[in-house]
Amino acid sequence: MVKRAEFVKSVFNLSDLPPPKYPEVAILGRSNAGKSSLINALFNQRNLAKVSSTPGFTKALNFFLVDRKFYLVDLPGYGYAKVSKEMRLKWKDLIEGYLRSIRDFRLLILIFDIRRTPDELDLSLIEFVKSLKKPYHIVLNKIDLLEKREVKERTEVYKELFNLTDEKISLTSCKEKIGIASIKMKIQSVI
Repeated sequence: MVKRAEFVKSVFNLSDLPPPKYPEVAILGRSNAGKSSLINALFNQRNLAKVSSTPGFTKALNFFLVDRKFYLVDLPGYGYAKVSKEMRLKWKDLIEGYLRSIRDFRLLILIFDIRRTPDELDLSLIEFVKSLKKPYHIVLNKIDLLEKREVKERTEVYKELFNLTDEKISLTSCKEKIGIASIKMKIQSVI
C-alpha cells in the first residue's frame, strides 16, 4: 500500500521535466475539485500538497516521489476564470505537452467535484484523456456535502455523460477520508 511521498520539484516548462526514471500517476482536475486535498489524504500528510482557498493555486506540474517507486504528479487545475488567458494557454500547453510526452504513465486520475454538472471543459478533458489511450480513473469528490440519494443521482449523471462503468469511478471525501483506501489500492494495482 502506498505510504510515503516527498516533494521532488515543480515544473513550469517541459524542458525541466525530471528524467522518466519512475512510473507516473498524474492527477488532473478543475480548480477547486480537491486535487491537493486528495494527495494529502492519500499519504496522511497534511501539508504535502499546498491546499488553497484560491482556485488556480497550482501553477506547475508538481512531482512527488512515492515510496521511492513512482512519481505522483499534481497538474494545474483548469477552468478558473480569474487567471489570464495567456496563463491558461501556458497551462494547457504544459499539461498537454506533459501528457503527450514519452513517459511511463500508469494511471491518470481525473478528479471532479460531484456537486458540479460537467460542462464543455470537463467533456473536453475526458475526450482528450480518452484520445491519449492511457489508463484513467474518475474520482468524484466531496460526497460528504450531499445526501446519499444525491450522491447516487450525481454519480449516474457522470456515468451517463462520460460513458463510464462503475469500475471507472470512485466516490471520495478527502475531508472525511471516505474512499481514500480504494484509491490507494487502485494506484497500487498499476505500480
